[in-house]
Amino acid sequence: MLIPFRRVLLTATRQHNCRLFSDSHATSSTRKGLVLGVYEKQPDNEGIRLTEAAAAFDSSISGKLSEMLTISGPLLKKGKSRTFYGLHQDFPSVVVVGLGKSSTGVCGKENWDNCKESIRAAVSVGCRQLQDLEVAHVEVDPCGDGQSAAEGAVLGLFEYDEFKTKKKVRVTTQPYGSVDSAAWQKGVLYGDGQNLARRLMEAPANHITPTAFANTIEQKLSPFAHKVAVHKRPQCWIESEQMGAFLSVSKGSEEPPVFLELHYKGSLDSAQPPLVLVGKGITFDSGGISLKPSSGMDAMRADMGGAATVCSALVTAAALKLPINIIGLAPLCENMPSGKANKPGDVVRAKNGKTIQVDNTDAEGRLILADALCYAHSFKPRAIINAATLTGAVDVALGSAAAGVFTNSDWLWERLQKASIVTGDRVWRMPLFQHYTKQITENALADLNNVGKYSRSGGACTAAAFLREFVTADHWAHLDIAGVMTNKDEIPYLRKGMSGRPTRTLVEFIAGLASEP
Repeated sequence: MLIPFRRVLLTATRQHNCRLFSDSHATSSTRKGLVLGVYEKQPDNEGIRLTEAAAAFDSSISGKLSEMLTISGPLLKKGKSRTFYGLHQDFPSVVVVGLGKSSTGVCGKENWDNCKESIRAAVSVGCRQLQDLEVAHVEVDPCGDGQSAAEGAVLGLFEYDEFKTKKKVRVTTQPYGSVDSAAWQKGVLYGDGQNLARRLMEAPANHITPTAFANTIEQKLSPFAHKVAVHKRPQCWIESEQMGAFLSVSKGSEEPPVFLELHYKGSLDSAQPPLVLVGKGITFDSGGISLKPSSGMDAMRADMGGAATVCSALVTAAALKLPINIIGLAPLCENMPSGKANKPGDVVRAKNGKTIQVDNTDAEGRLILADALCYAHSFKPRAIINAATLTGAVDVALGSAAAGVFTNSDWLWERLQKASIVTGDRVWRMPLFQHYTKQITENALADLNNVGKYSRSGGACTAAAFLREFVTADHWAHLDIAGVMTNKDEIPYLRKGMSGRPTRTLVEFIAGLASEP
């Protein structure tokens, strides 16, 4: 039987590659891998289009990469990969990843930059492929955007395995070829920031208590002690501030509450009004007396995702040395059922004097945020942004596509949306109509009710309306991040688990604000 020449060549080449790979085999700690990019073939172009770094590598090995890509089948589509062995003595394993079309940019329909997202996704695929091969040192093609490539590498390689005996190989990455080193390092810091939030959110609730959370953030900020002050406010301080809503939630738990207060002074002008970031810090949410179903309750270890993202964003801003003043506030506690816990129908008093009827103890996040928002105004802020895994309703409305944003400020919304387009971690504006305010203010027993009187209707909107009752600032935004708390397979450069979203969007927003007069 005659065997086609192409199949003979391909088989021989594969055998040759395998032999070279085995000959150059070394321990995972010494082996190096390389990730390179290739674009989709255009209808008017029959040839292979490599990135600048991939073309330089191909030239250094006399065109062997192009030859292998040609004989190994159709060119790679976006997000797909192909691994070659033995092409280069310094890189026993080379993964080529598909970047999609080279001409794409910001997509108005998707509200993100297609090119940046493609690079993040492709690089993450290549790095994971090499990690599975137990390659510990990986050089990465910047693919024309060093920051996005670095983000893809750092985010794609993260996996929470701190309590596993068998762990994946720890991979170090660096750019391959000519690259803007500042852009690459910026991408690394952006990725590290989101990974910090992921690590906090993934950690079991018995390991990340309110006290442990505060200590972790303090430790992460220790390299920037000359610019950052950390205050871990104890229960006696919370009581002195008359934060009755926050205390009413924390009293059901044996774990003491902590009000974490961070001051980053990045601006040379000490009088510059600060940006205040507020994060919901429920380190475990059982629902209290209004107990949640047991199925899936373990995920409520991440109900402090708001605190995790805003604190991680502040840590990243400090690492980037952004010239802006930021204050981070995180009311930290557990929501547990006990003889001391809030009971449905109880009335509590917030810091601003407003009384709240607690009809559902599982709507506790808005209670602790109410006092934190009141306190935020004492700093005469430039703007206030709070983030919280607040409602399942926002997940029903938006799913994991975007975080819901409720804001009284067009100025603030425009900057948040602009930042999200750059990061690919999108936000979507939601309504703050008086229609929703009436549902939480028309209450016979107290000034406010912590749930809308039509409990199944517009839950994310009534929660935002509740928070607005504690805001007098002209520029305030509430980010409901419950829908983006986890990742299954929606974001290709994040593994399954807690997402740490939208940390990078907050960082990009802060960076943009820092660059303004």
